[in-house]
Amino acid sequence: MSALRVGVLAYPGCFASEVFGVPDLLTMATHVAGPGGPGYEVSIVSPRRRVAASGGAALDVAPLREVDVLVVPGFELLPSLDVDAKLAPLAPEIAAIRSHAAAGTVVVSICVGAFLLAEAGLLDRRRATTAWLLADELARRCPDADVRPECLVVTDTGVTTTAAFSAMYDFALDLIRRHSGAGVARTTARVALVDDARSSQTPYVDARLLPQPGNAFSHQVMRRLDQDLAARYDLAALSDTFKVSTRTLLRRFAEETGQSPLEYLQSSRVRRARHLLETTNRTVASISAAVGYRDPSTFAALFAKHAGRRPRDYRAAFRRAD
Repeated sequence: MSALRVGVLAYPGCFASEVFGVPDLLTMATHVAGPGGPGYEVSIVSPRRRVAASGGAALDVAPLREVDVLVVPGFELLPSLDVDAKLAPLAPEIAAIRSHAAAGTVVVSICVGAFLLAEAGLLDRRRATTAWLLADELARRCPDADVRPECLVVTDTGVTTTAAFSAMYDFALDLIRRHSGAGVARTTARVALVDDARSSQTPYVDARLLPQPGNAFSHQVMRRLDQDLAARYDLAALSDTFKVSTRTLLRRFAEETGQSPLEYLQSSRVRRARHLLETTNRTVASISAAVGYRDPSTFAALFAKHAGRRPRDYRAAFRRAD
């Protein structure tokens, strides 16, 4: 067998350990297999010339290239953080993920790297997983995906997603098993002191870290806002729906999410607009109206703030081929 070409997609703020974790285990497997065994050609790639990973660690990156497997590491993400704000600067990486997938490359995400795959449209109508702490958020953002929070590794038609952090080793061992054989994978696990018998992340779930039941209030508000993105934002009417004062609604929502209902609505509208720009031929004015903005210039300015590009430029860069 020829060497398997594996590219790890580095991007600003990615976890450095997740950039190098899979390559390091593949290097061990190459030594275990010996000179005659199938090897791995690993590269750290990026659409950028310079990349600083988590903690400011500078990474030596190569330009994007053709690979057999593209690995997308995770990044720092907590339930209280704004996912849209984290993803907005990563448009070049999301475009690269989409391009590799369209070319037939196997795409793999580690931990919350799944959110980049979701933005690239790769999780629609696929089974997927991510860190159990953020599985509900992934399912909410990607309703067409079948999110399996109990799984360590999920592969569905050329796309693989993994659970948190150390699940990169579960994926790597599976890759070694398929490319180098079960014996090499088993010995590599022993040498690296990695558990090769895990099958679920359920034993690791700590319910104390999950969003508390009190957060049900903000989720109800979110669902209400998402039901009709084109409707005019009316804080008083929204408060009446939940039988609370406007002041109470704002306070409770902020306590649970760290943002206001209007900020959430704007993010949700932009997310929907991105999808329409990528997948339809509707005019920008039509999309603007569909997500609640009668003035296309106001919509364009808000969209650029969240997505990093104006609507027409975004469509030109990310329009999905049929």
